[in-house]
Amino acid sequence: MSKSSRVTIHDVAREAGVSLSTVSKVINNRYGVAAATSARVQKVIAELGYEASLVAQSLRNHETKVIGILVADLEPFSTELLKGAAEGVRGTGYELVIYSAGGRTEARDGWERRYLSRLSGTLIDGAVLVTPTIVSAQYGAPFVAVDPHTGTSEIPTVDADNLRGAQTAVHHLIELGHRRIAMLTGRPDLMSAQLREQGFRTGMAQAGVPVDESLLLVGDYRADISAEAAKALLTMDEPPTAIFAANDISAIATLEVAVDLGLEVPRDLSIVGFDNVPESVLCTPSLTTVEQPIREMGLRAVELLLQLLRAESIPATHLTLDTRLVVRQSTSAPRR
Repeated sequence: MSKSSRVTIHDVAREAGVSLSTVSKVINNRYGVAAATSARVQKVIAELGYEASLVAQSLRNHETKVIGILVADLEPFSTELLKGAAEGVRGTGYELVIYSAGGRTEARDGWERRYLSRLSGTLIDGAVLVTPTIVSAQYGAPFVAVDPHTGTSEIPTVDADNLRGAQTAVHHLIELGHRRIAMLTGRPDLMSAQLREQGFRTGMAQAGVPVDESLLLVGDYRADISAEAAKALLTMDEPPTAIFAANDISAIATLEVAVDLGLEVPRDLSIVGFDNVPESVLCTPSLTTVEQPIREMGLRAVELLLQLLRAESIPATHLTLDTRLVVRQSTSAPRR
């Protein structure tokens, strides 16, 4: 047998000198195999590095004991969420498989439906869908949505309090004395982005500060688009003294643009982000941001999914976690 070829159940049976059915019984912990024979088969399995095919296992047992985590791309938010998902599955007997669309955004709508159809039924027992564009019960497998675009109340969903988080960011800037405050909004199709913009507007209204619509530009949660928008804002005749970015990626891009333009943050410009990904504390100056508990969102999503897979009742179908402001070095009172 070539070392590069996949080890099969036939290889195990031949090496152990037993039948295929005997190997199958050992793998599936079935009765009818002598202890010495079982030990010999298990020793060969370990030596050869044999792993049963997930497809074959699902056809045999109608389950794979594998959970899928489907993401549009591996970026700071989804990467942090995966850490929480890994914690949630630890010790449960389930494994995780991560499936990324690789950032192919030319066909955003329905990406999760296309990829879930490839995996469900034979490779995974259920899935956590991260920022899905379409939330529908017609997937053929249990699933939980994290930060969906839209959704119906009966679909288990985990998200953060985006509305209150954005209000907190605005209140912080206003308390520092800022009045000319801009916003780089997120992806227009995401509910979280819509709520963050709504929170921005509500926070401004509560403080009696009018919103200048020319200071609201789309950042799309992307560094390149946010950088262009930030440059447009900061080269205005009357630029803003503070910018609230709908995510940390946009905020860090704004900070870099400000530095390139010769501005000093926060003396010339205050910046607040949203997410509190690890990169937010590594930039210079470190970023003031609204923290959403991303790892906990991944953990709780997996816990909900496991409850569905075990046919257990779940306490609520929509779980919203608290956000909090983390004040660092990118905000201060405006120059007088």
